[in-house]
Amino acid sequence: MTRDARGRGVGAALVRAIEQAARDLGLTAVDLHAQTHALGFYERLGYVAYGPEFPDAGMPHRAMRRVLEPEAR
Repeated sequence: MTRDARGRGVGAALVRAIEQAARDLGLTAVDLHAQTHALGFYERLGYVAYGPEFPDAGMPHRAMRRVLEPEAR
């Protein structure tokens, strides 16, 4: 994401769109690998880190998961 898009809710909107697509497919959770500097961003969106830190593309990452609540109908 470009620096000028940060803080405008674009990242959160993208994550929520992915979560909706997952729900539409019948999935009950979303897992991701987050760069450690971005853990707070994902935590604010309801993700929980699990497992040890690991390198990916030369940067430290953590696995994260968010259980998806069913949509109210």
